[in-house]
Order: sequence, then C-alpha cells, then structure tokens
Amino acid sequence: MIRSLVTPLGTTVIREANVADAPSFRDLRLEALENSPIAFSADYRKNLNHPAKYWEDLLAPHPDESTMFLGEDEGRLIAMTGVMRGNSPKTRHSAWIWGVYVTPKWRGLHIAEEIIHSCIDWATVRNVVLIKLGVSSVNQPAIRCYERCGFQVYGTEPRTVFVDDQYFDEYLMFKSLDDS
Repeated sequence: MIRSLVTPLGTTVIREANVADAPSFRDLRLEALENSPIAFSADYRKNLNHPAKYWEDLLAPHPDESTMFLGEDEGRLIAMTGVMRGNSPKTRHSAWIWGVYVTPKWRGLHIAEEIIHSCIDWATVRNVVLIKLGVSSVNQPAIRCYERCGFQVYGTEPRTVFVDDQYFDEYLMFKSLDDS
C-alpha cells in the first residue's frame, strides 16, 4: 500500500516499513522522542540504548497483526506511525494507532492525515470495525488532524505522561470503521 502526497516541499511517499528501514526509523523515532516528549509515553534515553535488533523487530512483517507506515521524501524518512490490532479473539475487531510523528519542517502539509488514512485502510482490509488512538490534551494541531480524519474523543486518561515535573492528560479518540 503506497500513497503519494504532493506538497510545496516535494512529493511525499507514504509506504509500509520493512526491516531495511530500521536504522533510519531508529533515527526518526529518537528525534520524535527527544523533540516531542509530551506526545509519547516512550522515553528517549531508554530507547537510545536499544540494540539494532529491537528496531528490526519493530519493523518485522506481521501482515494481519500490525504494521508501520513511513513518510519519505527523496529517501529520507520524515513521518511515521504504527497500527496494531487487538491480539485476543475478543479484541481483534479493534486496532490502535500509535507513534504518530512528522518532522517539524514537514508539518502542516497534511502528511499526518495521509499516514492516518493509511492506517485506516490497513485496518479496514482486515475487518477491523473500531480504531483508536491517544493524544496529549495540549496538542491542539494533532487533535484537529485526528478530528479531520473522523476521530472523536471518548474519554480522558489523567496524568498519562510526566515531563519536566508536570503531568499531562491524554485524550482517547476513536473512529468507527463500519456503519454502527
């Protein structure tokens, strides 16, 4: 599944990740964790020390269970997100989007919307009927992006992330992928 998005900065390709992307994906993920600590529950320092195999395993193919989508400009990764369906027979009808990030230079160009739509398409093909995500309650641009993609808030998880001696809540959002 490949998408293209023409932007003022060039054409961005949105595609599924593969194991060969691991070194570049590591760099992008660490950039995200370092530059946007409120947006992620994962910790930069902890991730910094993961061996190469950790990053390869994250990108290893799991066709019906999970995947990562990457945004790429001329071979350089500029965006990412993952989608994972429930791992129990009772939860396989739902999926979770995680790790959404767009490099600052490329924000505001609807790249995040394209990778979210890639996740929605991936889930729809697998008969997922509900897709969810979490977003920091202070991240208004991300909230607006998810709302444009059809997500709505269904709850608030208090004090989800603790950064610089401050707690941040997370909005829980969902989108129904069937007619209900």
